Amino acid sequence: MKNYRLLIINPGSTSTKIALYEGAQKLVQESISHSTDELARYENLPDQVPYRLALIEDFMKRNGITADSLDAVIGRGGLVYGIKTGGYRVNDKLAVALSDHRYSSPHASNLGGLLAKAVADKAGKPAFIYDAVTSAELPPVAKITGIKEIHRESQCHVLNSRAMAIRCAKDLGKRYEDMNILVAHLGGGISASAHEHGHIIDSIGDCDGPFSPERAGAVPGLELVELCYSGRFTESEMKKKVRGKGGMYAHLGTSDCREIEARIAAGDKYAELVFQAQALQIAKCVGELSVVFKGKMDCIVLTGGIAYSESLMSMVKDYISFLGPVYVYPGELEMEALAEGGIRMLSGEEGCSEYDFPKLQQ
Repeated sequence: MKNYRLLIINPGSTSTKIALYEGAQKLVQESISHSTDELARYENLPDQVPYRLALIEDFMKRNGITADSLDAVIGRGGLVYGIKTGGYRVNDKLAVALSDHRYSSPHASNLGGLLAKAVADKAGKPAFIYDAVTSAELPPVAKITGIKEIHRESQCHVLNSRAMAIRCAKDLGKRYEDMNILVAHLGGGISASAHEHGHIIDSIGDCDGPFSPERAGAVPGLELVELCYSGRFTESEMKKKVRGKGGMYAHLGTSDCREIEARIAAGDKYAELVFQAQALQIAKCVGELSVVFKGKMDCIVLTGGIAYSESLMSMVKDYISFLGPVYVYPGELEMEALAEGGIRMLSGEEGCSEYDFPKLQQ
């Protein structure tokens, strides 16, 4: 198989990760941090493209990388509505959708496709996104909620979840497309996804299920509404309670599992209680999502940064091991997952989709 030369671009809210791959080998990688003051100059997210592009071009220049030498540029997928898992060529319509909030939610990962296209277009090379946050194949029945004006769209850690599911299947000597795998991504936010024969047929997003190191998760609805209208907190402060300063951080003032475990070892009973509750909530999330397989689930994969905590994983497994085999793959491999997806698309092992605008919700 040809060793495709790929530039990988993974933008985050305060950083841009860039890497050069030759085949599966990473040749060089950098993570460039962006200060709040730097990003505050840009009113809208797409306005950041020239700023971040200049940093990417500087990375390429410093490392002797020319756009002509690349086979493709792969960007992190954004929060685009109406797409399925896998890869999409960044055509003109997708570029519009990544910038237009009628077709996407504003998120730093939206810049991945825009930046990939900007680099690739200069040399007439293809640009792709892969396993975007909103990509899934949810059936209509999974999109209904108890509030008619709100419908569910899948939002989970697709990129790392699919990569770990594929890796687990390979380690078991099987094909991902032949298995039913439930993946729980356990990071600053926690999400879970049900992978049925290569398709994500349902998911629980990082604001919909368990609390996490930094997210509040699902909380009693009436109490949340009352808190929003209590006058005690601004809209911005409430959003921080939901994402960023919720979960274990809200209770313990830290989201670092290592620090929490040290406090437990030193006799902190409240930290121990919150940690136990974290394990229980993860297990309940897995149990809830497992029913979509109707008893035909091959295994459960636990991944993400807090999967490094052996004590937390032990508690979670005590709850869920009766459902099926549990495999732990700590950490996240987003850059590798983007590169591997690019290789599969370019080699023809995996197809690539062309984006078209979905019908707008009325």
